[in-house]
Amino acid sequence: MGNVLRQVMKKASIRRKFIALAVAGASVVTRTIQINREFNDAEIVEQIEIEADRYIPYPLEEVYYDFEVMGVSPKNADLMDVLLSAARIETVDMRVAVAEEAGLKATVIDVETLAMERAFALVAEQLPTKGIGSVVAMVDIGATNTVLYVFKDLQIIYSRDQVFGGKHLTDEIQRRYGLSVEEAVATQKSGGLPEDYITEVLEPFKETIVQQISRAIQVFFSSNEETEIHYIVLAGGIASLFGIETLVQNKMAIKTLIGNPFSSMKISEKINKNALMEEAPALMMACGLALRNFDDDQN
Repeated sequence: MGNVLRQVMKKASIRRKFIALAVAGASVVTRTIQINREFNDAEIVEQIEIEADRYIPYPLEEVYYDFEVMGVSPKNADLMDVLLSAARIETVDMRVAVAEEAGLKATVIDVETLAMERAFALVAEQLPTKGIGSVVAMVDIGATNTVLYVFKDLQIIYSRDQVFGGKHLTDEIQRRYGLSVEEAVATQKSGGLPEDYITEVLEPFKETIVQQISRAIQVFFSSNEETEIHYIVLAGGIASLFGIETLVQNKMAIKTLIGNPFSSMKISEKINKNALMEEAPALMMACGLALRNFDDDQN
């Protein structure tokens, strides 16, 4: 992984040496706790150390943990909400080792769900409601996994992984046309597949995407009080498939759009804007991580 990362950095002509990484939500324990809002910084740290031992289901010497003060608790004005996050040391160290192997220094270890919240705040600008007062399902379809994030008022209230992704399409192309993995991936981008590809392979796969999204949302409804999804945002590499946005919207009867966190950003002339916009749905997580503030000497 370190070698691959080094090659990607070289190919993209990136010379920065600092990197922000994220730990998957399933590997992280997060809890929102309430403490006295009158506590000073030292008292907050002391209280968090006490609370961490109660809420983290592992010995504290086996985890890294951190916290962030979220503000006054809506449940009690005398208290403030504090977000506590923890991950096993080996889970974090493995990612740091990958970065070091690529000649990089990890300066931020974030949580995937928090990074997605930051990126979603940019996408929400494209919604009529700006995401306020709306329940939005963002479906991030990667190579092997699909993650459903449900946002309410710009905050994640639910997330769930399932095993499904673009690899299913690649595998079917390989099987049907006798291609290698490299050939199957290349022909998806460049074309050149037989005439029956669209009707026999691509369209059925897109129908399967709709079924997976529908099932994931039904699971959400079965375990939550919310009864309506107002918008669907498609993210991940599969979101770039031609016509998938319209298909999902027609089948689900829910307004659907492609997630693009860069749509309202000023793009440097050094960047290939067309290429960036094409890959934008797959860069949601990277964008969310990049939005983390670094010290000035690390920018």
